[in-house]
Order: sequence, then C-alpha cells, then structure tokens
Amino acid sequence: MNLVVLQNWLDNASFAVLFLTMLVYWGGAAFPNLPYLAALGTAGMAIANLCIATLLGARWIEAGYFPLSNLYESLFFLTWGISTVHLIAENSSRSRLVGVATAPVAMAIVAFATMTLPSQMQMSEPLVPALKSNWLMMHVSVMMLSYSALMVGSLLAIAFLIVTRGQNIQLQGSSVGTGGYRSNGYRLHKATELTSELPAPPVENNGFARFESTSNGNGNANTAVLGLVTATPIANPKSEIPNSEPLSPQRLSLAETLDNISYRIIGLGFPLLTIGIIAGGVWANEAWGSYWSWDPKETWALITWLVFAAYLHARITRGWQGRRPAILAATGFVVVWVCYLGVNLLGKGLHSYGWFF
Repeated sequence: MNLVVLQNWLDNASFAVLFLTMLVYWGGAAFPNLPYLAALGTAGMAIANLCIATLLGARWIEAGYFPLSNLYESLFFLTWGISTVHLIAENSSRSRLVGVATAPVAMAIVAFATMTLPSQMQMSEPLVPALKSNWLMMHVSVMMLSYSALMVGSLLAIAFLIVTRGQNIQLQGSSVGTGGYRSNGYRLHKATELTSELPAPPVENNGFARFESTSNGNGNANTAVLGLVTATPIANPKSEIPNSEPLSPQRLSLAETLDNISYRIIGLGFPLLTIGIIAGGVWANEAWGSYWSWDPKETWALITWLVFAAYLHARITRGWQGRRPAILAATGFVVVWVCYLGVNLLGKGLHSYGWFF
C-alpha cells in the first residue's frame, strides 16, 4: 500500500476512533452501571494510540527523518503523547474518569490537524538546515511529551474544579491523597492504616476523624486505624458557603481521585519539561551560537516552567491542596497552549519555521 494513502486512512481512522471513544467515556460517566463501557473506552484509546503511532512511523519511513518538522506532525505526536499518558494514568489509578477529560481534547486536536490544516501543510517536506540535527528527536520529542503530560494533569485539575464547583474543598493529609476532603462542614474519612506503632489517640466524637486502637494480630495493640469511610459533620465550620449543599461522599471521593492523579501526572511532566528546555539550550548553542536568546518560544517555555514549578512548590513545600493548586494547574493548561501553539501565530522568532508562516 502507498504510504501516502496509508497516512490518509490512518488520520481519518484516528479521528473516528477518538470520537467514538469520547462518546463511550461520556456514556460511562452518565451511566456508571454499565461497566463494559469503561473497557470499551480503554480499548478505543489504545487503538487510537496505535493508529497514530503507525501514522508517524509511516511518515518517518517516507521522509527519512523523525516526524516532528511541521504543525501537522507535531499535532499528531501531541495526541499520541496524550493518549499514552492517558493509558498510564488510567492503569495506575484504576479510574475511567481520565478519559472523560482527555478523549475530547485528543479528538479535537486530531480534527484540527486533519480537517482544518491545508493539504500542503500536511505533506512531508525536506528539512530546513537548522532542523537537520539529532537534537530534533531529542529536544522536540521530550518537549512534546512534557506538553502531553502537563495537559492531561491540567485537564484533570479542571475536572476537579468542575466536580467541586461552589464548594470549599480542603484535602486533609499529604499531597498524594492519604487524607480526606472536607466540604462545607463535612469531612470524608478514608480507611487508611497507619503502620507506625503510635500510642492510640483518644476517640473523639466532635465531628472530626475517629481513631481507635486495634490489634495487628502480633500482639501489638497500638496500631492506629482510621475508620468510617463516611462523611461526618464538623461543628460550626468557618468556611461554610451559604445556600450550597455539601458534596456527597461519592463526589468527595471522586474529587480526591482527580486531585491525586492530576498531581502525579504533572509531577511526571515537569521533569520532562525541564530536560527538554535544557536540551533545547544545548541545541540552540550549536545552531545559533547562544544558549538562550529570549525568543518568544523560549520565553513562554520559561513561563510554563515557572507556573508548574509554582504548582509543585505549593503542593510539596507549602502544603496547598484542593482548589487553590487546581486553579494554578488550570492556568497552566492555557499557558502550555500559548507556549506550544500561540506564539507561532505571531510568525516571529527562531522557532517559527514549519508552522503557520
């Protein structure tokens, strides 16, 4: 089969599969009693990932260089990265909620690349001299993977904000979700066993967590266990929002899952972004004689790095949890898109070739 025909077939197939996958994930969210929809969603995302990987491989064989030289290839590589991060997050969290946010974005990116870009921008062309380097694969691919991870993490943070809209949610415990959420005077207790042998704290009945002493079977009766996977009222909460219903335990648990996965995925994308920026500086020195030129792309890459560095600093060092870091991550979603696509609309700078102008 002609490689051009194969590529045309694969990009349309990717869009169709992602569109159906989006509907499946949304249907699974609307009808949680249909478990087979979750398996279909995962299968659809895996098929789309394979189609896009085959498409990029065919272009690599046809053109003879790594397929990241123009906007069309870049968009498909970004979608491949999003679907890959999606599968990793879904498998690690055992949650099918990831696809509700990621599937429509992946579908929209493929639709833009396939149906909006003119045909001449979808064709493989000889590389310009500045791109004839092994750094094309090492720098650009790492940056695109970092964008994918940061976008997925930010999307889950946006989903967290939607689930907890109108509520003052505070996560009690560590940044990775080992505590419970509190919403409008209710706290969700998570059944977590504290393995360290500590003196058993007194039992409290004032609306906060209830700890009891239990035996671990080895004669040690001082292992503290947090019981009651329920929501209990907190007396006179200062942060209560008037005229708003507290979140149910199910939605609080959902919020905790989204917050946890978002934090972990952003924690994966940030080191990739750091490595990509460093590799770009080395390549820039070889190509242009300077490690940093304050090019618009470089400037926005630095802004992106600072936004997500602030997010991780707030989570790890300052102990921010709940809505405040989620708002910061949601802002990062916009910043990533400006860095990746927005600055190229200007047609200025050293990174403008192969895109719009």
